[in-house]
Amino acid sequence: MDEYVIRTPEQLALLWSKTYNASGVPDWSHILPYYDEQIVFKDSIQEIRGIGAFREMTERLAKRSNELYMAVKRTAMDGRVIFVEWEMTINYKKTRRSIVYGASRITLNEAGKIIEQRDYYDLWGDIFDNIPRFAKLYRKFMKDKFG
Repeated sequence: MDEYVIRTPEQLALLWSKTYNASGVPDWSHILPYYDEQIVFKDSIQEIRGIGAFREMTERLAKRSNELYMAVKRTAMDGRVIFVEWEMTINYKKTRRSIVYGASRITLNEAGKIIEQRDYYDLWGDIFDNIPRFAKLYRKFMKDKFG
């Protein structure tokens, strides 16, 4: 039996709280084994497929951040889907500290690994996706600066 399986929303919340350590330095190394090799991650900025690309995204975020903290506010589970409401406090190296309010839908595969993660935040990004030509420029800007 694989030791890296998610069984409860409380377990996931605890893992996420450890992602942002006491000194604020982001580190996903402890949680990456809980993700399936074929993870599909999507947020308002990007869609990523595969654990390699997901790991690269976490490394880019860590390099761009002076501090990063995650506060899990609520969790709920329905079958193999976990919903997480969160507040992320982030201090990018070239900007002031800000809080991003969001939620994630986490889907577990039959083995209990995270196979899909959809993060919801940044309403403007979802609106801009529907504007021809502007959507592509906005996505490039967001990925270059924040992704």
